Amino acid sequence: MVILNIIYTKTGDKGTTALGNGERRAKFDLRVTAYGTVDETNAAIGVARLHTQDAFLELDGMLNRIQNDCFDLGADLATPDKGEDLGYEPLRIIESQVQRLEGDIDALNADLQPLRSFVLPAGCAASAHLHMGRTIARRAERLTVELDSHADEPVNPFCIQYLNRLSDFLFVAARWVNDKGNADVLWIPGKNR
Repeated sequence: MVILNIIYTKTGDKGTTALGNGERRAKFDLRVTAYGTVDETNAAIGVARLHTQDAFLELDGMLNRIQNDCFDLGADLATPDKGEDLGYEPLRIIESQVQRLEGDIDALNADLQPLRSFVLPAGCAASAHLHMGRTIARRAERLTVELDSHADEPVNPFCIQYLNRLSDFLFVAARWVNDKGNADVLWIPGKNR
């Protein structure tokens, strides 16, 4: 259980933060940047939910679960698995979380017609905010893949899979709230030449 009585600890005043294993890292460290970008994704999803909570209850339930998963994902990334005894079992993203996202993608995508053009990140407010979350999730994925490319920075492979599916989910959800794709704003190549 997490108990936060004191919000400011002053331990980060010199530009470092603690990982889940107690190790201190610079606040610009790649691992910190990766899980910080997951947090940014989560915040963008929270803003999108302002536009889904009344009109799209089924989707809003999915987004609620995803927001919780994003905290799991951040905890996973904040605790590198270096084979050390931490004295506790660290929280890890597991395959069933990835599979649930895949099922949610399939459920929403079943209502959509196949794309014949790229879509612009536009349409209704919910769609625009979901697209914003999608782009942030893609950045989190790129950072996490970069982190994983360093031999001394292990990343749970389900983290990368989850982030990849998350951006796919947010894309499909953005289309789904745009009148199930009927109100998508399509890219017209060279339109303004």
